[in-house]
Amino acid sequence: MAEDTETITVANVSDGPGGDGADDPGAPIDLPVVDILTGRGFITGKSGSGKSNTASVIVENLLAKSFPVLIVDTDGEYYGLKEQFELLHAGADEECDIVVSPEHAEKIAALALEENVPIILDVSGYLDDDEAQKLLTEVAKSLFAKEKKLKKPFLMLVEECHEYLPEGGGMTEAGQMLIKIGKRGRKHGLGIVGISQRPADVKKDFITQCDWLVWHRLTWDNDTKVVGRILGSSYADAVEGLGDGEAFLVTDWSGSLRRVQFHKKRTFDAGATPGLEDFERPELKSIDGDLVSELETISEEQARRESEIADLRQELDEKEAKIRELERELEEARDLSRMADRFAQAMFRTADAPYRGVGDEVDAEPAAVGGSDEPRNGTATLDEYGDAAEDVPGEAAAADAETANPPGTADGSQTAEADADAEAAVTAATAEAYPGHDTGATDAETGTNVAPERAHEATDDLTGRVDVIDRLRGVVASLPDVAQRMLAFYREVDACDPVDAHVAAGEAGDTHLAYSRNRLLRRAGFVEHVGCGRYAYTLPGLVREEFADRLDDGELRAVVAAVEAEFTPDDGDSEAGADAGDADTQAPARTGREPAPNSEPAGAEAGPE
Repeated sequence: MAEDTETITVANVSDGPGGDGADDPGAPIDLPVVDILTGRGFITGKSGSGKSNTASVIVENLLAKSFPVLIVDTDGEYYGLKEQFELLHAGADEECDIVVSPEHAEKIAALALEENVPIILDVSGYLDDDEAQKLLTEVAKSLFAKEKKLKKPFLMLVEECHEYLPEGGGMTEAGQMLIKIGKRGRKHGLGIVGISQRPADVKKDFITQCDWLVWHRLTWDNDTKVVGRILGSSYADAVEGLGDGEAFLVTDWSGSLRRVQFHKKRTFDAGATPGLEDFERPELKSIDGDLVSELETISEEQARRESEIADLRQELDEKEAKIRELERELEEARDLSRMADRFAQAMFRTADAPYRGVGDEVDAEPAAVGGSDEPRNGTATLDEYGDAAEDVPGEAAAADAETANPPGTADGSQTAEADADAEAAVTAATAEAYPGHDTGATDAETGTNVAPERAHEATDDLTGRVDVIDRLRGVVASLPDVAQRMLAFYREVDACDPVDAHVAAGEAGDTHLAYSRNRLLRRAGFVEHVGCGRYAYTLPGLVREEFADRLDDGELRAVVAAVEAEFTPDDGDSEAGADAGDADTQAPARTGREPAPNSEPAGAEAGPE
């Protein structure tokens, strides 16, 4: 423990403007050791004015009297102290005695306070500012915590303190910890000195709390204004004329303000501006190898933990990948199970169909794959069996409804006549739209109605887009209003039951009427059966097929939109710019084999190009 009267001599009174004139020029300036070690100081001055030299002179005098310090070196310029003194140089590069990280903080504090080891904490080599900030934060926390128990006079110097204590806000955790040391460290014996070339950038709460300040030469207006506010306006002008190493020294313990000339540092000046002469690094004192080994043990332990963490992370990644693979296999197994169930159901339903009178309304549409118009025979695929079987309930319901309300009754005669007229009109329109095709044809074996198939050679007289658009719009126009509204609903959904479309069109949930009007859409080629009694919108595929798949996405959207305008006049223009991606994913029109994907997005360009 230092005696309260012990001092260090660091400067002499300087002759010139400023100062209180209490001492003659040349008189020595002595600083009380305890006040320096436990107080709060601030050293400032522009680059080259001597502030780093002043800090080094104070440190040299403390080290000469065996008082340890910790220097936070942001520029890597304090290692020159090792020319005369044994210090632990800890940092991030090979120039240091030991490479340290936040994990070394507690040990660094223990070496400084418990074993009296002077330390240079060199943060200049950290490429990641966050890592440097974290290291300083943890070291400051450890020093503060240990000093609460030890209460040993100890000084911490922080270079470029404006980086941690900015005036403009945005203070980091490291800055908050330094403020805490400045406010509460003195009672525990922990002192702090901030060093900066820009006092205007340093938090004023820190500067005004300092009990000793050193003002070297400053020339920038914002900085001299700070001098004026703290020392007075006369010193704001005088501080601009200070020579190298000269400063105004303000100390609370003496209540004086003196103009002084600080001594020149005795150790190697690693922060001097390089000149033309050869640079020769001095021989530096080595620190005790046992101290370094203690820190290396921490580094090795940290490396071991990091290796274990890396191994565990790799193991976890492998297990997660295995879980994903098992989940994929499980989903595939579920898909196979569902496929097997559907196969079994389709086989049983198909076997029962002839005995249940299934016929007229089963979607036995001819396969259009490969351009074949041949009717289906007994070698139909599993999907065809499934479609036929799954369509039975809806068609059977329609038959039941027709039986319950036959044409010619009071309730059903008018509807039946209207439906018959509509069907005749649609048949005529489709015959005109698809030249060469007999819209009234039936499958030779099953007798079921066949939706129109467009053989490409039969469309040679469709000489242009306008012609195709007019013909397709003519088919739309032949549809009753309710069928058009149903078609508009099909356009907006992936697939649905005819009854749902009928209700969406504003009509009753009558199964017979729904399937009767849905039959008009199917005959026109605008919807197709996709299984389970559901139908999907096929106009984009129909248009694509009319042009032998020779339209690009934009052209296809334009033609489709022009046709859709016949039954959706209100949204034809507003939706003209939608993404064309869905048009490319439309299944070939009305194959009857694959469920239709999403219908054409509401958004095709209005009108043909």
